[in-house]
Amino acid sequence: MSGSVPSSTMRSINAETLPTVPLSIVHMLLETALAYPNAPALRFGQTRLTYREYASAVAGLACQWRALVRPGERVILILPNSLDLVVATYAVHALRAQVVALNPRYTERELRKVVDDADPALLVIDTASGTHVENIANSLPVERCIGIVAGDCFASCRGDVKTITDLPKPSDFASLQYTSGTSGRPKGVNITHRHLAYNLAQREALLPTRRGQERILCVTPLFHVSAVAMALHLSCYAASELIIHRNFDAEATLRAVGNQGITLFSAVPTVFRSLLAHPLVEQTNFSQLRHCYSGAAPLPESVLTSWLKLTGRPIIEGYGLSEAGPCLTYNPALGVHKAGSVGLPVPFSEVQIVDLATGTQVLQQGEEGELRVRGPHIMHSYRNLPEATQYTLRDGWLYTGDIARQDADGYVYVRGRKHDAINVGGFTVHPREIEEVLLMHPDVVQAAAFAVAQPHYGQVVQAWVVGRQGSVPDLQAIQAFCANNLVNYKVPRAIGLTTKLPINSTGKLQRSKLLPVQPHAA
Repeated sequence: MSGSVPSSTMRSINAETLPTVPLSIVHMLLETALAYPNAPALRFGQTRLTYREYASAVAGLACQWRALVRPGERVILILPNSLDLVVATYAVHALRAQVVALNPRYTERELRKVVDDADPALLVIDTASGTHVENIANSLPVERCIGIVAGDCFASCRGDVKTITDLPKPSDFASLQYTSGTSGRPKGVNITHRHLAYNLAQREALLPTRRGQERILCVTPLFHVSAVAMALHLSCYAASELIIHRNFDAEATLRAVGNQGITLFSAVPTVFRSLLAHPLVEQTNFSQLRHCYSGAAPLPESVLTSWLKLTGRPIIEGYGLSEAGPCLTYNPALGVHKAGSVGLPVPFSEVQIVDLATGTQVLQQGEEGELRVRGPHIMHSYRNLPEATQYTLRDGWLYTGDIARQDADGYVYVRGRKHDAINVGGFTVHPREIEEVLLMHPDVVQAAAFAVAQPHYGQVVQAWVVGRQGSVPDLQAIQAFCANNLVNYKVPRAIGLTTKLPINSTGKLQRSKLLPVQPHAA
């Protein structure tokens, strides 16, 4: 690569309605670093990087890993929020490899499923995460594992961006985002650079930023597709500073908003509820805050109203999923916000509401059915799951599995899942996975997991179990068993004991007939 960064623009057929689309995430970083070399790019704790230093760290780390990772291979990052996770993500992209970012809080059982499926060329872990993560690393050849104490050690890498000569192509796989499957098996969503780049431009059309002028706060986990889109990639696209917190803490978040000039903030409804409940919220200066975004879970109208009254800033609600964007719809920043709606489809996409039986009949305005979408931002495929890919991608459409309707203005209202997914604070949980763990317990012969509404998280998991004949199951022990095999938001908050689950004439569980577990039942 020469001293200047090559042009990275794919113009849409109507450039007036769709902003610039980078050729890849790496092109985007290099061009931003060239245009804004001394601008603040990243802050984590006391460490700050300019865009020149950001790109240099990525180039240096990519150089270190070049002998370990070939184009098209996968690199698993089991790291908490940190500069290490950010720099490593872009370094993997710079190697034309695929990023697989995983939750460090997953249990060994959950991690092993993904690692086996992803077959990584390299595994990078935070050695402070615990023995469950180290056990996964120890099961792989030592040359395929790197252990660090995650923070900002990769930020000190230095390299020449001119060494990044083999830049990613739009068709290259950029990320492998795992999402729970209805069968309980995690599904790896193959996401290309074209997919990511187009969705950045699509989001920008509905939620325009001020290039070089934003300060974006990230308190949500950067292994989650929503935080990647609305913080990590957004900050670079906007040539603006990203302030990263390790974990969400209500007081630290409010102090950052009030004292560090935060202009953009994206979170899930649970975070906004926690902020509203904190005593410091009344003294926080929200004058620099321009926009707040909410996604990943339904936003209660009461939260939206309270936040607007307190801060003077609306929460702009959107909707998406790993397979499509993830930004699929948003209430426009400069247009009408409709409470209860997830907004308008992003430009250069088509959304339809179709019948549940066949998925082919387009329904009339206002009718509820399955939401399907097509456009340049939908996924390529599921890894190693051709049948699931074929079922989800049909005739050019991605079937979301969500029940929705559209009003006369095109605004989308999501009503729930076609299947039985549980949404715990923005994290998708499928009952089948919970039931598989419950059935691993020697005293359980039948199990049914389901969602129960809860004010803080939106939904939580509960379960009913049928005990082994002749045994008296210890429900607290069963709950502890789940905690050892599932990340905490998947653990049933209450477990009840019953002698019979509601089964229909064909032997299928009638999940809708499951009643909430009363406190005395667990």
